[in-house]
Amino acid sequence: QVRLVESGGGLVQAGGSLRLSCAASGRTFSSYAMGWFRQPPGMAREFVAAMSASGDSADSVKDRFTISRDNAKNTVYLQMNSLKPEDTAVYYCAASRSRNSGRLLYEYYYWGQGTQVTVSS
Repeated sequence: QVRLVESGGGLVQAGGSLRLSCAASGRTFSSYAMGWFRQPPGMAREFVAAMSASGDSADSVKDRFTISRDNAKNTVYLQMNSLKPEDTAVYYCAASRSRNSGRLLYEYYYWGQGTQVTVSS
């Protein structure tokens, strides 16, 4: 069993930055891929970024969001810069049971409870 706990969400003005953290427990963190997804109000959950166990990353928000991981701290981060009102969503951390990262929800088995990010204009 893997437990994921997100933190770092909040209210920020457009153009600002936030760093989300996701602390993982319950399994060897370094052995599996991690991802970030978000769910805007009234919309489906969507891929934001992912990082494989070997450190390869992929993201859908070019040049503004960056995923990173600290295996010593069992934590994955999402640095979000130049935030826009359309980035408003609940952000979820997810863990795969594979070393390889993906962009699809079904590729992730464990999910955090989510953290709200609200960007005001």
